[in-house]
Amino acid sequence: MDEIEPPNSSPRREPMFDAPGVVVVLGLLFIAIFAAYSWAGAAIQDLVIRDFAFVPGRLTVSYWPARAIDLLIRANTDPAALQQARAMRDLHALGGGPKPWTLLTYAFLHGSWTHVMLNTIWLVAFGPPVARRFGPARFLIFMAVTAIFSGLAYWASAPMDFAPLIGASGGVSGLMGAVTRFMFQPGAPLGPQRFGRRAEVAAVPAASLMGIFLDPRARIFLGIWLATNFIFGAFAQTLGLSDMPVAWVAHLGGFASGLILFTLFDRPQRSIV
Repeated sequence: MDEIEPPNSSPRREPMFDAPGVVVVLGLLFIAIFAAYSWAGAAIQDLVIRDFAFVPGRLTVSYWPARAIDLLIRANTDPAALQQARAMRDLHALGGGPKPWTLLTYAFLHGSWTHVMLNTIWLVAFGPPVARRFGPARFLIFMAVTAIFSGLAYWASAPMDFAPLIGASGGVSGLMGAVTRFMFQPGAPLGPQRFGRRAEVAAVPAASLMGIFLDPRARIFLGIWLATNFIFGAFAQTLGLSDMPVAWVAHLGGFASGLILFTLFDRPQRSIV
């Protein structure tokens, strides 16, 4: 039965900060890990990057040694290949092997306070509706899966890149893909009202993939996200917004996996009327 407020009671106040606990804990974990990393010595930092950052080239040459041989042959005549070969040599000297766990652990590392705070802000912005809809366990698994797909997308685009990939942007982009499946639906916070009222986020029916592209609101969001991601990824260093290259392909991989795999994690609930 629905609860009815007494006529003279004061209106309920919505809290200014009402993120689910799993989102808050994950954001604090990102910050705590970077704080510990930034306070550690150079030797510890090198060890962390070596063993927990994702390096596409390391995965490639571990499973396809012929790619390393081809790179060494091209290094005799191609300056770019020579630079890659030197990076491969340095990485091998630090410790070889594919280190497959880095496809997940890279998402917990960040390069600067700006990097970790931006990712935490986006996590808090897009994580709550997904966490409320999935529940804590599915939310964490979903974040892990989209981070892995983000890393795989970057690997596919640059299989012989030996620069380390770090940051939670891919998993956060997966959250953005997930919210696209339900936040613009009728009754949802960003969709048209249904029967003159808003529904609980967990009770809003999800849109199909085709339905997203038919919805004007969702199309506008997709267009803005893609344009912003491309511009920021291509010109972040030029504009002085980042000290490091931005792996925008990894963002695309995370977003696409969140958009497509959403239904595997969804558990919509019925509204009580």
